[in-house]
Amino acid sequence: MTIEVMLVDDHAVVREGYRRLLELHEDLQVTAEAADAESALLQWRTMQPRPAVLVIDLALPGMGGLELIGRLRQRDPEVRCLAFSMYRDAVWVTQALRAGALGYVTKSSDPAQLVHAVREVHAGRRVLGSDIAGEVARHLIEHPTATPHGLTPREFEVLRLLLAGCSPRQIAETLCLSVKTVHNIHYQIKSKLDTPSDFELARLAWRQGWVD
Repeated sequence: MTIEVMLVDDHAVVREGYRRLLELHEDLQVTAEAADAESALLQWRTMQPRPAVLVIDLALPGMGGLELIGRLRQRDPEVRCLAFSMYRDAVWVTQALRAGALGYVTKSSDPAQLVHAVREVHAGRRVLGSDIAGEVARHLIEHPTATPHGLTPREFEVLRLLLAGCSPRQIAETLCLSVKTVHNIHYQIKSKLDTPSDFELARLAWRQGWVD
């Protein structure tokens, strides 16, 4: 049985490298690629049959990977997504899983882990890269019921775009929200993180390693 895969990453060289890696295995075939979330969503909606597994970078330009995973899950609760990111912080892992990803592997992990993770996600099983599993376990022990700082995946995505220098209007256009909604989310983020100013918000995010 061949597992059809879609790669979503804004770097063509990265996509080519992982396409070659996956297709070294007879049971894996990359049938689609996208450089951003919007084109990935459009392709996925029009493809028949659809890829069995989507491997999604979280740091995409414009709409990020968290938002993409959430929208895919809204359209098809059975869609199987694997987050594949440079971020090693438990916050990113937790947010990706909350958004609907079945697994999370870092780009610094052994290539064999990506292959293993694709197969596990295809089988409907949760999987974490070995280099982040310990940190995630520690986080869950310390915060068994709470999400990181109480932020939802949508709030975390708005925070990412704010820190990237996007204006509320740009964020609204990217996420198909009203400007008023973006302002409300911005306020909720600062309230939850107890950061009265955008400067304090940015400093906290950098200190926590949530941004590049």
